[in-house]
Amino acid sequence: MAGTAAKPPGPPETGSAQRSPGFDASCPMGGRKGERGFTLIELIIVVTIIGILATIAVPAMRTAPVRAKEAALKEDLFTLRSCIDQFHGDRARYPSSLEELVSLGYLRRLPVDPFTGSADSWDPLFEQATEESDERDQEQPPGIIDVRSGSDATALDGSRYADW
Repeated sequence: MAGTAAKPPGPPETGSAQRSPGFDASCPMGGRKGERGFTLIELIIVVTIIGILATIAVPAMRTAPVRAKEAALKEDLFTLRSCIDQFHGDRARYPSSLEELVSLGYLRRLPVDPFTGSADSWDPLFEQATEESDERDQEQPPGIIDVRSGSDATALDGSRYADW
């Protein structure tokens, strides 16, 4: 026993001299301490979920600009019709032009039709002449009772913007 050195107590050596420093046999998969990663199955699941979400989102995103224009058109038509009604309530007659709404302060400016890109493309609908109004109309031209978009395009729901 003279030539053998006593080894300190500890885990038995199982070829640890052949492995790189920092190797820990107690880690799952026999990796290094502190190293973390994803397994192939986890990556496949994540990529599949992203693919499913993208498949659902892309069709909704394609129509988003058109839906935004449609919402703007509805809001513009509501505002114009409201101003026409206010004008009629204040003056007991309908405006003879849309510019009259601007000049008398009911609107700051005419809104731009989102589908035609012009403020001059609005399609005004004039009041119908009746026997009672014939005498009045000799003094004043027929007034605008409604306004529509000048666009001939079709909405997402199949209706025409000019019919809104």
